[in-house]
Amino acid sequence: MAMPLPTRTPELHPVADRPRRILISTDTYPPDVNGTAVFTYRLATGLAERGNEVHVICQSDEGPAKADVVDGVIVHRLRSAPLLVHPTMRVTVPTRLDRLVEAIDPDVLHSQGHFVVGRAAINAARRRGVPVVATNHFMPDNLFQFGHVPARLRAKAGQLAWRDFRRIFNRAQRVTTPTPLAAKLLADTGFTGQVEPVSCGIDLARFHPHTEPKQWARKMFGLPDRNTVLFVGRLDEEKRLDDLVRALPYVLNETDAQLAFVGRGNQREVLEQLAKRIGVADRVFMLGFVPDEQMPQAFAAADAFAMPSIAELQSIATLEAMASGLPVVVADAMALPHLVDDNGFLFPPRDVIALAKNLTTLLTDEALRERMGKASRELALTHDHQNSLARFEQIYDEVAR
Repeated sequence: MAMPLPTRTPELHPVADRPRRILISTDTYPPDVNGTAVFTYRLATGLAERGNEVHVICQSDEGPAKADVVDGVIVHRLRSAPLLVHPTMRVTVPTRLDRLVEAIDPDVLHSQGHFVVGRAAINAARRRGVPVVATNHFMPDNLFQFGHVPARLRAKAGQLAWRDFRRIFNRAQRVTTPTPLAAKLLADTGFTGQVEPVSCGIDLARFHPHTEPKQWARKMFGLPDRNTVLFVGRLDEEKRLDDLVRALPYVLNETDAQLAFVGRGNQREVLEQLAKRIGVADRVFMLGFVPDEQMPQAFAAADAFAMPSIAELQSIATLEAMASGLPVVVADAMALPHLVDDNGFLFPPRDVIALAKNLTTLLTDEALRERMGKASRELALTHDHQNSLARFEQIYDEVAR
């Protein structure tokens, strides 16, 4: 159960004559590129656009501490250092945040995790009597590759990781996670507090079906004009992207096609070598980092979207693909089944043949792609970003009473 928080005296927070003041803590924020960073950025900027005063505490992307206003959000970056086991990533230097929390004087803290920044912010907020809302984006699978944890030790390491998670998130007054399946996961791992599913949400105005020829969008990214399967996300181990590459030869036996990967990660070279070894290097395109403002065009270049990952608590990228009118082929794992009805296919994780069969079915049937694409858009309409923001505002008000 969540531990009780001390009650603040009314004179500390005369909130009626000023906007709601929200502090968001996160260990990852743009320019980091991952699901949590994307969600947190859109949460912060979306809340600011709705008239809230929003502060974000996160790690410095360069090392030294600094503060700035970015897209209407006051961003406080804490001193950081390179992560030894993953040199392209950084970790925040541990510190107490009491002075910073006192200076911001928020009405509520919304933590996006339980790691260095998250736990420091939660502890500082509790000492000051600030109510805490916490959203979980964590699964142990996301950490195993970075920590180089051997397969034989992963079960025990996962238990320890979940125990640490419970210890920190039990200090929050309200806990949310993106989907009902993700909420069930927390219960199954021993978290006894109430967990509310609140969708990450997507901007349905930005991500929508495009009517112009796909050839135009493909040209923008240097892609040949042929049927295209798209993946968007980190090119990392738990995404199981080698399955997509291994499926491609079977697809090519039936139809002309190509794969396009948007994102960065430590598996890029591995995937390129695999594609070369099995003879499909000329059909695999690594687009690298694509700025957020160009992402709608990236989806417009594709005919289908694939997500073979086994560690998704919702998958913002899949939702964006659906909002863009793409049929989807996703692994039957974690929360991904929530996103599939009559808008695509599920396949057993690591079953390359089933994955290839589903992709081939879509790429060889234009009418089916169109029908499933429309169903994707309809399902995506239930994940409106504004609805999610409004629910978070209600939660903030509820815990601040």
